[in-house]
Amino acid sequence: QVQLVESGGGLVQAGGSLTISCVASGRTFSRSATGWFRQAPGKDREFIATISWSGGVTDYADSVKGRFTISRDNAKNTVNLQMNSLKPEDTAIYFCAAAPSVVAGRYSYEYTYWGQGTQVTVSS
Repeated sequence: QVQLVESGGGLVQAGGSLTISCVASGRTFSRSATGWFRQAPGKDREFIATISWSGGVTDYADSVKGRFTISRDNAKNTVNLQMNSLKPEDTAIYFCAAAPSVVAGRYSYEYTYWGQGTQVTVSS
């Protein structure tokens, strides 16, 4: 069992930066790929980024590539998402999710454990 808690969300101006974090508890987290997804009001949940358990493999949605960076510190059971050059369209609730595998892709069904989310609001 893995429990995930996101933090670090908030209000930021367009062009600004924010780092959100996902802290996990559960002894299997270090063997889990972790992803970030987001959901804006009235829209479906969408994939943002994923990182393998070793940190050696990452993947990003085209909409955030070059602006967002996913990283992990298994010693601290933490996965971070650094977000730069934020845009109003990045406004959403951001969720982290852990997969029962060392590598995972872009689909939400690949992830078993989900956090409650953290709100990110980007003002224009």
